[in-house]
Amino acid sequence: MGRAVLTTIQHSRAGRRQAMRRIRPRRSPAAPLLALAWVGAAAVLWLWWHNTPAVAATTADRLVNAGRMTGLLAGYATALVIAQMARIPALERRVGSDRVVRWHARSGRYVLSLTLAHVVLILYGYALQAHTGIVAQTISVVTGYPNMIEAAVGTLLLLFVGFVSAGAVRRRMRYELWYYLHLLTYAAVYFVFWHQLATGNEFVGDAAARMSWYALYAAVGALLLWYRVLTPVRLNLRHRMRVESVVQEAPGVVSVLIRGRRLHRLGAEAGQFFRWRFLTSGLRWSANPYSLSAPPRPDLLRITVKAVGGHSAALAGLRSGTRVWAEGPYGAMTAARRSRGKVLLLAGGAGITPLRALFETLPGEPGDLTLLYRARTAEELALRDELESIADERGARLLYAVNSPEGRRPAVTAKMLRRILPDIARHDVYVCGPPGLAEESYAALREAGVPHRRIHHESFEF
Repeated sequence: MGRAVLTTIQHSRAGRRQAMRRIRPRRSPAAPLLALAWVGAAAVLWLWWHNTPAVAATTADRLVNAGRMTGLLAGYATALVIAQMARIPALERRVGSDRVVRWHARSGRYVLSLTLAHVVLILYGYALQAHTGIVAQTISVVTGYPNMIEAAVGTLLLLFVGFVSAGAVRRRMRYELWYYLHLLTYAAVYFVFWHQLATGNEFVGDAAARMSWYALYAAVGALLLWYRVLTPVRLNLRHRMRVESVVQEAPGVVSVLIRGRRLHRLGAEAGQFFRWRFLTSGLRWSANPYSLSAPPRPDLLRITVKAVGGHSAALAGLRSGTRVWAEGPYGAMTAARRSRGKVLLLAGGAGITPLRALFETLPGEPGDLTLLYRARTAEELALRDELESIADERGARLLYAVNSPEGRRPAVTAKMLRRILPDIARHDVYVCGPPGLAEESYAALREAGVPHRRIHHESFEF
């Protein structure tokens, strides 16, 4: 592996334009989107009400009606689950990939809960109406109703995906295996969809309702096809990326330089990441998220990766010329989040990657920017020479927090932060690092008087 040095963006016209950019923070659309989702849920319940002339008083009828409502809501939430994982740029870059993933996980739990409630309520209600046992009624429904065998298969697939996505199970699986099992969700949705229209009272006699349901699923399907399939194909055919070289930065930390055509047209910003797939033995079937560790150049991108698993460790052995398949850019931890003149960048371990790029490109006068970098030892301070060069050129403060010779870890506390920056409450703060650092830092920053809206953090543990 050779040593390569990237010229900082401050030496370019792009860098000067970046440094002169006014601070115009973009408001996150998260709250309006969540409100819109709840409005959609209310509309789905209205669909049930519109097709229910009278709410019967018997227990069996109440159970069936509750089953109809939970079934409709499960179908609606399923469409939201698909949309949330379509990697829509407006969501990925404005709301943040990690937040969208949390929405997806929560929506997935809603889908599973509503689906189970729908199955139990409907079958129990039908059994009471028919005066039969629950097992006999289940067999009768699955074998006698249209599209119910497919629905049963789809439901079992959904339950299986929910099981492997549970935290205790997922942590014991390789990411690649979990990812491919998770794709069974699409097969489950396909199998379940048709029985909604074939047996749902809300759709059988209401053409407008059927068309609305078709439109909902067609829209999310189109988003999925466009952003998960066609957009990445177009990106990679246009930019034709390959590995330029691999550089050792610190023990267990390497930078991968990636060359391509017209890379500045990707629209990537400092602080963002791509999902990278390296088309070589052992890596071609998995795509992992890694942040840009330097501002994009017209012909060169760089990621810096710490070996924490099989995929990241294998990057050290990449050969020059290896083809690269990328998807992105994603992420909302960019300069657009900034609302104040002064900024603290707080990095831990491999979290230095996006913050190094921001340290170079965030607009600011001398003294406005401070980078606090925590690592176990001085030898693990990756990109140290570059950071010190940037700090000298920009008049920025660069501080290290490493363990003591006895192994004592310096804690990030409100007292420590106030000592470093007496006016910390008037800063924007970008935090990137392990979950423990993020939690510790957030608590300390809030205690030090930094408002929640000015603490910017994005997790890449998908």
